[in-house]
Amino acid sequence: MNEVRSIILFLSGLLLISCQQDKDSGTNPLPNMVYILADDLGYGDVGIYNPDSRIATPHIDKLAVQGMRFTDAHAPSSVCTPTRYGILTGRYCWRSRLPRGVLQGYGQSLLEQREVTVAEVLKNAGYTTGVVGKWHLGLDWQLKEHHRDSLKIYGEKPVLTNMKPDWIDFTKPPRNGPLTHGFDYSYILPASLDMPPYCYLENDTLTELPTEYTPGNDLDAPSWATGAFWRAGRISESFDFYEVLPVFIRQAKKFVTANKKDDKPFFLYLPLAAPHTPWVPKADYKGASGAGQYGDFVQMVDAHVGDFLLYLDDLDVSENTLVVFTSDNGPFWKPDFAEKFDHKAAHIYRGMKADIWDGGHRIPFIVRWPDRVAANSQSDQLTSLTNLMATVSEITGASLPPGSGMDSKSIYQVLTGGPPDNDSPVIHHSSKGLFAVRVGEWKYIEGLGSGGFSRPASIEARDGEPDGQLYNMEEDPSEKNNLYAQMPERAEELKRKLDEIRNMNRRSYAD
Repeated sequence: MNEVRSIILFLSGLLLISCQQDKDSGTNPLPNMVYILADDLGYGDVGIYNPDSRIATPHIDKLAVQGMRFTDAHAPSSVCTPTRYGILTGRYCWRSRLPRGVLQGYGQSLLEQREVTVAEVLKNAGYTTGVVGKWHLGLDWQLKEHHRDSLKIYGEKPVLTNMKPDWIDFTKPPRNGPLTHGFDYSYILPASLDMPPYCYLENDTLTELPTEYTPGNDLDAPSWATGAFWRAGRISESFDFYEVLPVFIRQAKKFVTANKKDDKPFFLYLPLAAPHTPWVPKADYKGASGAGQYGDFVQMVDAHVGDFLLYLDDLDVSENTLVVFTSDNGPFWKPDFAEKFDHKAAHIYRGMKADIWDGGHRIPFIVRWPDRVAANSQSDQLTSLTNLMATVSEITGASLPPGSGMDSKSIYQVLTGGPPDNDSPVIHHSSKGLFAVRVGEWKYIEGLGSGGFSRPASIEARDGEPDGQLYNMEEDPSEKNNLYAQMPERAEELKRKLDEIRNMNRRSYAD
């Protein structure tokens, strides 16, 4: 199977080289691509999306003015691992070996060898590919000799979300990391910044062994997993939580510098670990916002994104670089924080990270591509982050191998001023596995409750009462008025569409 996929990708690459030669002879060579993914940044945190935000985001706002901002963009999941899977594969994560939830720092690799990634497609299209930032798609850590059989205690699980660190031989590089899945270069944090091990890997090799131990921080804070919170666990001696964001930006600059003079275009996937907890703004940012530690950290993110974008200008690569800025899900912003700081991180949308309501997955989504995407433009197109694969395929002319990117639909025409697509459905998925589907203005949720962090997460329907939720998102964007009882036929129609998409071949590889 791997040989078949390699042949298909090779032939696609040959076709693309021909296309690239044609483009290079004209005025529109293939663009560089930079995909910046913030972590837990809310729709309402960004000033251009929410004029009442208590957080200043001048650099992200400027990027939006220079390009197109989407108002109805969604992460494929309301938590991070599934979204990252969807971005790179163009497939909803519930089709994978992890149908719900997230991996931990010692989780096994979620990406299978036969899965095609965006990085592989672009690499075969002639791009140099790199990833700098939070990986959170698992690694196959190598075990110590006397623990080779220890995983048997976990049974026959499709993918192990975590394992005991004492079993791991950290002197050996883990397998099945970014270099295995199409990236020429990688500099990554294994998982979230509040999950051990706290260390970096460069080109799938630890830069420093995690030989030290941290007891954790802010573990007993009044609001769990907020503030400067991180879990206890292994840590590299020189690892500094406050320096992770600056380190990633420095490494991203090095990647761009190393590849700007190359004849090949580059693709940089830059998944930041911020503003996810721990909220660790450096001294220059403390007290800078009106939304506490979180807001201060968001302002630090904004400043570093602005610094990186300015660096692209200084290197004279911005004019032929497509930049995407977005977030992996909604904000972890509880109602008491919204009240305390008078700041709505999810703007007018109900819920927060992990929820099936729009606050859990509606995200800022900005695209800048000089001379191709109109400056200071706005699109109300319904779209999902799974659409990256099909979009880069159309931009480059690269063919996708059979079965790959099955949940990806190109938004190239919308980006370049074409008409919107009002018929394509988008699936939403919560941390606890609750499904929803959007088609046009209608949203159907297959159950009651948030399906995530907001209470109640789940509600049992009483006899004769609706067992789902139906909202008109144009008339009721805050999802206050459940129309299920008034419009059962509409709800049933959307449920059939959800079932139809779910029942598509979950593997659909060219076996």
